[in-house]
Amino acid sequence: MTHDLIVLGAGPAGAAAAVTAARAGLAVALVDRALFPRDKLCGGGITGRAQGFLDHTFGALPAGLLHPVATLRLSHGGQELGTLPCDPPFGTTMRHRFDAVLRGLALQAGAQDYAGRRADRIDPGTGRVTLSDGTALQAPVLIGADGVHSATARALWGRAHDPARVAFALEVEAPPRPGPDVLDIDLGAAAWGYGWAFPKAGGLTVGVGGLQPHNPDLRARLDRYLAAQDAPAGLRVKGHHLPFGETRAVPGEGRVLLAGDAAGLVDPITGEGIGWAVHSGRLAALAAARALAEDAPGAALGHYAAALAPVLDELRRARLLRGLIYARPLRGNFARMLARHPAVQQRYVDLMQGRRDYADIGLGSVLRVLRRTLAAGLDRARPRG
Repeated sequence: MTHDLIVLGAGPAGAAAAVTAARAGLAVALVDRALFPRDKLCGGGITGRAQGFLDHTFGALPAGLLHPVATLRLSHGGQELGTLPCDPPFGTTMRHRFDAVLRGLALQAGAQDYAGRRADRIDPGTGRVTLSDGTALQAPVLIGADGVHSATARALWGRAHDPARVAFALEVEAPPRPGPDVLDIDLGAAAWGYGWAFPKAGGLTVGVGGLQPHNPDLRARLDRYLAAQDAPAGLRVKGHHLPFGETRAVPGEGRVLLAGDAAGLVDPITGEGIGWAVHSGRLAALAAARALAEDAPGAALGHYAAALAPVLDELRRARLLRGLIYARPLRGNFARMLARHPAVQQRYVDLMQGRRDYADIGLGSVLRVLRRTLAAGLDRARPRG
């Protein structure tokens, strides 16, 4: 069956690509191996930046899909660093419902549904995709939005991401805890990563994640963090890889574009990926629509790469700063510095919410944070008495 565009993966990036392309008048095939609603490991935090991208791409979302949380607590190894108000509030959501809603909006816009069928063969040169039930699809442009283990990326280059450079996360769904909702982030719960406890409507998502090579004991770290959160024993543990900072310099090849996790578009400091997934899916679809209107489908990647360049620059800046927060020699010092400087805590929250970009942090600010971080370490090492 011939389409203008095939989108592989119906998560936030794929749904954003499909809804954008369908509303632009393209014939879109939306493929996913899963039937929806389906489970997805994710803290489910929706930042202010992500909410802006969602509004711009999908329009108004159903009431109650996002649960507002107006307080964030930062800690390190269980020691509280600071509690800050969040204005606007963070949103939290259960991914099985969230993803199903976004995909449903794409189908309402006119995308054709190919859920529950795996892409058994992807031919990047011809744009032909053969599904597990034998259905053959054809399109001049493909968008791979099929996650960290992207079959589209494997069809292009033989593998999706370097296992030594991605993160792994473990997570449980726990009962709600009493008291006011607080978004918890523990910067010491995992190496080159963190722990999270995100309250949601009717539950609490608790997890830890970090760069895989630095966390051979991740299950033990999860158990300690669950105990600190007073979570009951015996909860089902989910695990999944995350492209935590391995961003592709060129988001595709030929007439194949990659979006979301498949392109490594995850913030290497905060781990946030939903906002960039939605944004990149929309940009990929607009690039495809432009190239097809020009009768030059091969130009889609150039259009997309140009539009995505500011995002890639932002993620490169984040990778440069990541060592200041997570590297072993500075990690504890950074936490102690955070505890002493509420203004720096607020900047961290602003980055998480998307009110501030890494481009807003000049060299002078970085040097001041580094100086304070080193001073916190020296103060700790200074003899007492």
